[in-house]
Amino acid sequence: MSAKLSSTQIAWRAAQDITDGAYVNLGIGFPEMVARFQPPGREAIFHTENGILGFGEAPKAGEEDWDLINAGKKAVTLKPGTAFFHHADSFAMVRGGHLDVAILGAYEVAETGDLANWSTGPKGVPAVGGAMDLVHGAKRVAVITEHVTKDGKPKLVKRCALPLTGVGCVTRVYTSLAVIDIEDGHFVLREKLPSLSVDELQAMTGAALVVPGTVADLVVPEL
Repeated sequence: MSAKLSSTQIAWRAAQDITDGAYVNLGIGFPEMVARFQPPGREAIFHTENGILGFGEAPKAGEEDWDLINAGKKAVTLKPGTAFFHHADSFAMVRGGHLDVAILGAYEVAETGDLANWSTGPKGVPAVGGAMDLVHGAKRVAVITEHVTKDGKPKLVKRCALPLTGVGCVTRVYTSLAVIDIEDGHFVLREKLPSLSVDELQAMTGAALVVPGTVADLVVPEL
């Protein structure tokens, strides 16, 4: 397979589409990296399910205050205007449609926009958690993920085989090989690595790619 983007490069690319002043929830783990790459002149307002809004970057090693953590149990810092609230109020924000975007990881994404990002398997996440609320509460849901599994199987598929987090909820996927929109039940290719042909990308995708007249090069900085 051709060279692929690193996790940090995928996170960087996803960050470029977050508008200034957007209210954003980042999924636990890989998606949390997106916060490191806010474009100059833009500032997102980050929300975490355990009840903080508008927190800052991770503290330096050794300077953590472990009373200040996000939903992934990672230490965070405070910024002017940071707000704290009850867990129930946090989910009221989610369910009330007050988040502009949620960026999550995935095991599988279907061409219909269905998302599977938890599993009942022996190495899976034991429960769906807040993701089920996020995918139907946020105004826009994006996914960041490797394009294929470690054993080379497509993660972008016609239908999900794993338990669903949400139905018809994902609108854009940022992978290690491409940026793909989900429109009218189809994967629409927007950007791809210049070193990769459309046919090569299609061979690693588990459903048909719709290729518009122009497909931009997926170009990211060295990170």
